[in-house]
Amino acid sequence: MSASLKYFYSATGVTLAFKKKEKHQDELPRGGASVSVADQPTGASNAPLNTAPQKGRLGDVLITSGRITPEQLDQALRKQRLTGEKLGKVLVASGAIDERTLTDALSTMFELPVVNLHREDVSPETLPLIDEGFAREHMVVPVKLVGEELLVAAAEPTAELREQIAQRTGRTVRMQIASITDVRWAIDSNYRAISGVDELVQVFKVVDEARRRGTDVVQSEVVADDAPIVQVVDRILTQAMRDRASDVHIEPSDQVVRVRFRIDGALNQILELPAAMGVGLISRIKIMAEMNIVERRRPQDGQLTATIDGKEVDVRVSTVATIMGEKCVLRILDKTRSVLRLADLGMPGDTHVAYAKLVRSPFGMVLCAGPTGSGKTTTLYATVSEIGNSSMNVMTIEDPVEYVFPSINQIQTNETAGLTFATGLKSILRQDPDVILVGEVRDVETTRVAVQSALTGHFVIASMHATDSVSALHRLLDMGIESFLVASSVLAIVGQRLLRRICTSCITTYTPTDEDLIFYEESGGEPKETFYHGAGCNFCSHTGYQDRIGIYELLVMTPEIRRLVVGWATQEELRALAVKQGMRTLRQEALNLVAQDTTTITEVIRSVYTL
Repeated sequence: MSASLKYFYSATGVTLAFKKKEKHQDELPRGGASVSVADQPTGASNAPLNTAPQKGRLGDVLITSGRITPEQLDQALRKQRLTGEKLGKVLVASGAIDERTLTDALSTMFELPVVNLHREDVSPETLPLIDEGFAREHMVVPVKLVGEELLVAAAEPTAELREQIAQRTGRTVRMQIASITDVRWAIDSNYRAISGVDELVQVFKVVDEARRRGTDVVQSEVVADDAPIVQVVDRILTQAMRDRASDVHIEPSDQVVRVRFRIDGALNQILELPAAMGVGLISRIKIMAEMNIVERRRPQDGQLTATIDGKEVDVRVSTVATIMGEKCVLRILDKTRSVLRLADLGMPGDTHVAYAKLVRSPFGMVLCAGPTGSGKTTTLYATVSEIGNSSMNVMTIEDPVEYVFPSINQIQTNETAGLTFATGLKSILRQDPDVILVGEVRDVETTRVAVQSALTGHFVIASMHATDSVSALHRLLDMGIESFLVASSVLAIVGQRLLRRICTSCITTYTPTDEDLIFYEESGGEPKETFYHGAGCNFCSHTGYQDRIGIYELLVMTPEIRRLVVGWATQEELRALAVKQGMRTLRQEALNLVAQDTTTITEVIRSVYTL
C-alpha cells in the first residue's frame, strides 16, 4: 500500500482490521471425558474455576434415561475407537439420538442449564467481548450480561474454556449449554460479515474525495486486496452464504445502491450503500467473473468461484443496464451441499412411487417444469443420483455444472468455444449414453435434438421454464416440435414450486383473514378449525418461515392424453383430463400442506394462486 493511501486511511480515524477466519472445531464432548463444569446458582460463578466431579459418563446418562440401548453404546464405542471422533458425534451420526437428546444428556452430565438460542436474544453489547475467531474455534457465543456476569452458551463446556473466556473478557462467566447446530447458527446470525461495512464506506468516501481533488492516490491501490470496494464485495458474498441466500441483487438508484438477498424465495433488503460505490462494486464483480468492465451498455453474463467460510461456491453473475446504472444479480451455487434423494424432495408417497417407476424407463423423456428458482435442478440431480449406477453411462450437459458427481460424465457449456446445449447434446449421442441430463431445453434446436434422442432409445431428463406441467406440453408445441413427436417421446412432466415452511421454533395458532379463508375453502382445502403460522423468532430472522418444501404435479402421458396432444387440444382440456385421471394440481398439493400445518395460506397465494 502506498504512503498516500495509508495517509487517507488514517485521516478518517478508522482502523481496518481484516482478520483471517479461523477454522472452528465442530466436535462434541467424548462420553468418557474426565473434566466438566458444575455450574452453581446465580452468584456462585464468582467462585474459582475448579473442576467438579461428573455425575456419570455420557453413555451411562443416555442408557439410564432410556435414550439408547447398551448394544447401541457398544457399537458407537467401537466406531469411536476406529474414527477417533467424540462419542456424542458418533451417536448423532448413526441416528441413535438427535442433537436435542445429546444436549439434554450433556446438560445432565455437566449440571448446566440448556439455553434456547432460538428464543433468547443475543445482546449486541456482548459480541465485542468475544471475537468471532475465538467463538468459531471453541463453539461459544456470548448471550447477555447480568450485572458484571457474562452468560455464555457453549456446545462443549469445560472448566478450562470458562477460565479462558474469563481471562479474555475480565468478567465472571456463567456457562450454559446449547446444541452445536444452534451455537453455529447463533454465531453466523450475530457476527455479521457486513457489520463493518460502514467503516469501509467512510474510507471509500475519503479516497474518492481525494481522487476528485486530484490528490496523488495510486489507482492500482484502489483495487488492492484491502481496498474498501474489494472488502465490501467479499463481505456481501460471505453474508449471503451465511444467510442461505440463493441470489444477491445489487441495484443502483438515484441516491443509494441497494443490496438485497433472496432467502427462501423472498427478497430482503440487507444494505444501502452510497450511489458513488455502485460503479466500483460492479467493476470489482466483473473483474472476478472475467467480464468486460468497459462495456456498461450491453447485458453480460459471467461466472466466478470463491471460497467462503471454508466452502467452495460457484457464483453466476448477470449484469444489465438500467436507467440508473448497471444492475448486477449474483446466483450462489454451494458446491459442497449434499444432493437430495428422491425420497427427500417432499413428494407425496404415491407421486414418488409413480415418478420413480417412470425414471427407470430405458428410453423416453421426462421434463421438470417451473419458473426460475422452483427447484428443477435439485429434482434432476436427485433423479440422476437415484437411477445412476456403474452399469450405465450417464452424461449431462449443463450451464453451469452446479454439483459434481464423481461417477457420471458432466459437460459444461462454453459458447465461446462453440459448445452449446444443442452441439453438446449431439456430441453426447456419439458417446454411447444410457441416460442424458439436459440442464435446460431453451431453444428449438436443443429441444428437437432432445426429442430425437428420446425416440432413438435413450432416456432423457431435462428442465424447462414453464408455469406448470400442462403449459410445458404446449411450449414444446409452440417451439415447432410436431405434435406426434411430442406425444411419442414424452413420458411425463413434473410441474413444481417451492413453498416456505412454517418455522418450527415459533409455530403458533392464528386466525387467517377472511380473504385467506375464502381462498382456502373455495380451492377445496380440507375442513380445518385451527390454523398455524410462524410468529417470528431469532432462528427465522422474524419472518415466520424457515427452509422450503417442494410441491409437485405429475402429468403422466397416458394414451388418452397423447391423443389430445396429437389433436392440439387446449390447455384446459388437457388439464381437465389429467385431473380426471388422478393428477393433483399444484394448488391441491399446496393446500394439503396447509392442512398438515407445514405452510400457510398466505404462502400458497404468493406462490401458486392461479394454478
